[in-house]
Parts: sequence; structure tokens; C-alpha cells
Amino acid sequence: MTRRNLHSGLGALFLLLAASLLAASPAQAETGPGRCTGKFVNPITDICWSCLFPISVGGLKIWPSERPDTDNPDSPVCLCGLRPGIAMGFWEPVRLADVSMKPWCFVNLGGMKLDPGFDIGFKTMAGPSAVGGATQYNSQWHVHWYAYPLIYWMEIVADFLCLESGSVDILYITEIDPLWQDSELTAIINPEAVLFANPLALAACAADCVAATAKLPTDELFWCAGCQGTMYPLNGNVSATIGHVQASRLALARFSYKLHRELVAWGTMGGKGLCGKYLMPVMRKQQYRFQATNPNPQTKGRYACAPIGASTTFMSAGQVYPAIGEDMGYLVWRKRNCCAL
Repeated sequence: MTRRNLHSGLGALFLLLAASLLAASPAQAETGPGRCTGKFVNPITDICWSCLFPISVGGLKIWPSERPDTDNPDSPVCLCGLRPGIAMGFWEPVRLADVSMKPWCFVNLGGMKLDPGFDIGFKTMAGPSAVGGATQYNSQWHVHWYAYPLIYWMEIVADFLCLESGSVDILYITEIDPLWQDSELTAIINPEAVLFANPLALAACAADCVAATAKLPTDELFWCAGCQGTMYPLNGNVSATIGHVQASRLALARFSYKLHRELVAWGTMGGKGLCGKYLMPVMRKQQYRFQATNPNPQTKGRYACAPIGASTTFMSAGQVYPAIGEDMGYLVWRKRNCCAL
């Protein structure tokens, strides 16, 4: 009996010590509902390097690609003031984005979750709820926007003035943005949304879905995000959620549009961009490609860096894992036309 009591006492002591250690450890996911998952982006193996192409000089593609490209200036010679140059066109990785329903979850920083000391911005996926006689899910997302001038800081190309310069940095977090939390407040920056809240405007998005999947989205249908839904409101509230990939890409597209509307992001494509960036309050969707980096990097295939609005049918496989892979990360590619020396 004495030995049995001794073993029981030691077992209880071990459990007590283990519980105390767990309580004392700084668990990163205990600061809020849900566990934040993710990993650091490997700048070599997690990048779709073929997304750099095509590269063009004027209207001639000197390095072609199977991926669709925007229209480039026809003339290979350009002039910015008194400075002549060569009209170059290429795609550049410039931003990283976390897209998650969990506040303060930095997916591309290894799944790090911060504790700001107050409860703010918790988002969920809910449903189904009866809307218009049908059942649909809805979700709310947060976005973290990083400066990520990959080609510049890896020094792949030296002394090329057209490249985005700088270092890796966090530029924007939506948890502290009131316009991202509330659709009524969002109307301040997108009052025109009421004009497109009708069946005819939404039906036009079907054509944008086909165009974005086959080639490039239709910029004239600026209120559409192709197969993902509508661009309005410019926040993370997705009223018709099909899955994590569709909803997260829509939230990222809306956030990109929001930055353009707030004049934080500018235009870089086309003839107007040859001599520098220009104001683009109505975002041209063709300017961007989104490549998944988390939970599973997409580095190969036609839809590895699909344009805004392309069907997620060809990019959803293996992108979501229950409980351990529901936080999304993306690399943002931007089209750049530049008058290079």
C-alpha cells in the first residue's frame, strides 16, 4: 500500500508541475479565440519565379509566358521630360499579405499571434443562414499588408531604377481600422456602392468571372471581383462565402481596392506609368496577381499567380487544412511599365 501511495503521490506531483509549467508558458494562441497558424515565406522555394514573366520592350515580348499580360505601350522608345529610355514591362513581387479571421494573426511571420492587451477585431465564419430563400455562409477577415520588394533586397537585378526599393516592413493592419470593421462606416469611402447593389450589376460579374479565368479581368466592371463576388463594401465582410480560398482572395482584392481609394496605392501599369506612379482611385484589377504562400505555397502551374477574380476551382486543392491550415497568406505581384535608362 505504501508503494502504491508513493506512486500515486508522485503522479499527482508530476501532473501539478506540468499544469503549472503550461500555465506559466507564454502560449501565443491563448490570447484570443483560435490558433494562429502559418510559416515564414522562403524567398527561394516559396516564390513562383515564372510569375515574373512575360517581360516586354514596347509591344514586343522578349521573354514570353503562358500567363496573360496587360497591354503595353507600342513604342519601345519613351521619353520622360528630357530623358529618353526604353519602355519596359514586367511583373514584380512587391507586397505580402496575411488574410485571417483571427485578429493579430501574422501568418507569413510564422503564425505569430500578438496580444495587444484588449479584445478587438475578432472575426468568424458563420452559417448557413437563410438569405433570399437560399442558404449561404458569411465570413469576416482581417488583412496585414507588408512591404516586400523581393527582387530589390535579394539584389537579383542591380541598378535598375524601375524596381520597388526598400526593406521588409509591416505597412497596414486592419484590426485598428474602423472603416474595415463596419460596413456603414465603409460607405464613407465607397458611396457609389448603392448604385451596384442590384441584380443586373451583380449578373454582370459573371462575364468578369469568365474573362478573369480565361485571361484577365475586365477593368470596366470595376465593381466586380469576378468569380469571388462583388468588390463592395470595401471591407472584410464577405456575405457569400464558398470557402477559405474564395473568401480570402475576395477580402484581399477589396483591401487592395481600398488602398487605391484612399490614395495609398497608386497605378504603375500602362503608358501613364512609364514615368512614374500615378493616382488610381478606381483600381484596375489587371494590375495585380495573387500567389498563395500559406498554408501551401503555389509555385507552379497556370493559376499559381492568378489575376483578381479568376475561378478558385483550379487553385483550391491542398490550400486549406482543418484547424492547422485555415489562415491564408499571399504574395502580391504588380505589373510595372517603366521608362528604363
